[in-house]
Amino acid sequence: MPDSRHAATQRLALWVGLLTILAWGINFPIQKALLNAMQPSGFLFLRFAAMPLMVAALLLVRYGRAWPRLPRSELWAIARLGLLGQGLHLALASYGVHWSTPFSSSVLLACGPVFTLLILRAWGVERLQRPQIAGIAVAACGALLFMSDKLLAADWRASGGDLVLLTAAALFSYYTVAAKPLIEKHGAMLVFSYATLASSLPVLLYATPGALRVDWQAVSPLLWAGAVWAVVGVGFWSWLSWGWVNAQRGVARTAPLIYLMPPIAGLTAWLTTGESFTGIKLLGAAVTLGGVALAQFAAAPRTEATHSVPPID
Repeated sequence: MPDSRHAATQRLALWVGLLTILAWGINFPIQKALLNAMQPSGFLFLRFAAMPLMVAALLLVRYGRAWPRLPRSELWAIARLGLLGQGLHLALASYGVHWSTPFSSSVLLACGPVFTLLILRAWGVERLQRPQIAGIAVAACGALLFMSDKLLAADWRASGGDLVLLTAAALFSYYTVAAKPLIEKHGAMLVFSYATLASSLPVLLYATPGALRVDWQAVSPLLWAGAVWAVVGVGFWSWLSWGWVNAQRGVARTAPLIYLMPPIAGLTAWLTTGESFTGIKLLGAAVTLGGVALAQFAAAPRTEATHSVPPID
């Protein structure tokens, strides 16, 4: 009976993970439109003004007014997780998407599993095998090929956006790995909620001056609907879901789902915005994702991150 319950939970976690990736892929063109209308600072202000309210409501429903108290060392760990893995990651991702295209953004953010492996190695969780090193090298070459048209054209705004997106991917990998032991101990909801509260005020302080310059009355009702989707559906529920999926399936088994994000984002952008893709860009995307897949799958069986991520102090 316990085995069947575990199998059912694993199937549910897989489906939740797939739906989360689907939501993220579809969101790239939507977020691009929102960023064009609101500018990154306006969108960040909207997101981080709404998130604490939703998180507080969730905590009140779950715990009433007696919110769980955590040890001081874990409070600092969650604060660091929120500031880097949520606040800085989302700020960089917003600027990167604004400066780049939906498809480019999705491909570069899908490099996250490579950064996950590097973080696990840096933390002493696992050693990198030769196939993993080869995969990382292939992914790096693919990323350079993918960005080559912008670099050769000296399009520094778009190239800078791509580099910012790679940094954002690294920070998301940090969040994925660093949140794991805390989620195992306290649950995905509590960790996500406290990390969100920790990141909200600094981001709001940064974003408020830019948000005051946004012409909010010029934002169309359709874009406001997209903002609700991006903030509530993607920003709130999908992050909560991703933490739960990682807790159930493990970081190493969940990370490859991110490879599905670029095809979904590319197809959505092509259907909705008419974004076109050159042969070099498609080849670069294929090489990049192939290198990521090689780094993820070609090594000998590794110690599962589910049980091996060291405690965060």
